[in-house]
Amino acid sequence: MGLLSRLFHRDCSSVPPMAAARIDEAIGRILTIHPRIAVASRYRHRLNEPIAVTLDYADELMASLPATLDASADAWAGNPSLRAFFATPDDIADTFGRSQEVRAFFESNPDAVDVHGTLGMALNERHVLGVALDGDTLHHDVAQTTLSFSDHRVRVCGRTETSLREEIERRLIDQLALEGLSMLAATRAARLARGRELMQERVALLHRGGTGLASVAGGGAAVEASELAHVQTQIAQNAESLAALRVPTDIIEHELEGICEVFGKPADYVYIKSRHIRIDMMNVVQEGETKGGSDIEFHFVRVPGVTPQMRAFALVRFRRSELPPGGLHIDAAMRAL
Repeated sequence: MGLLSRLFHRDCSSVPPMAAARIDEAIGRILTIHPRIAVASRYRHRLNEPIAVTLDYADELMASLPATLDASADAWAGNPSLRAFFATPDDIADTFGRSQEVRAFFESNPDAVDVHGTLGMALNERHVLGVALDGDTLHHDVAQTTLSFSDHRVRVCGRTETSLREEIERRLIDQLALEGLSMLAATRAARLARGRELMQERVALLHRGGTGLASVAGGGAAVEASELAHVQTQIAQNAESLAALRVPTDIIEHELEGICEVFGKPADYVYIKSRHIRIDMMNVVQEGETKGGSDIEFHFVRVPGVTPQMRAFALVRFRRSELPPGGLHIDAAMRAL
């Protein structure tokens, strides 16, 4: 049991103001996704302890994240992680140059020298037969595992590493609220078919709008700013339709209980793991006690959706001075094909 959950378990009145503020913010984010639980009896009091458990879990996850990488062409040759993630040093600027979020950040923060962000990537792991050198002997048809990273995206940005980590925590809260909403939508009684339909629509819209951890790992379909505004309008209309439904009190109580269940056991619903491996210059995983290769570390997360994905991500820092002039706009061009 973590610090916050221990305090709430013993006496919620002893929770420090800063911790209480974090819990209040989390409740606000939950209500944004599932607003009608606000009419449930004593909903804030009932959410306090489960959210404290989740915030303890979030603190553990944040502490487990590796150090921020200096994502620059100059650093590429000397950093094994950057060499593993990017085939060439020029690919780094290309990735950040085509990110709408990175460009929007620099436009909104004209004095910012750099941006902190999450670099999300598709992780491709292949089992192949290759060659390996054992002392002076070259062996053929050796079973090997190779890693490659593709579909690089930067969609979550912050001015500092601290602000970026705080934003990841918020996305974790959103993701759990989405998981709770998805679970409730799937178990809705047939007599409330319209409610189930609206809730399923809401889950799909929130995923499309980038809510939750999908943006942290760069998963899901990229959405243009104009389309995102339309999605946000649809989400608001969906909320109004849900609010207009006449729902028995016991159903809303059940919904709150479901949300509390998810937040009380966050590890059961959010899958984020770290991976620490040794690879050589060709991204071949080095097994056993070999002295060759270099160590790299990254995290990977399960991105839910119609087709769930496993995406790798790392915390990175990118300098404004390396941003390509005018941008590449490759993402928009690819979506037009």
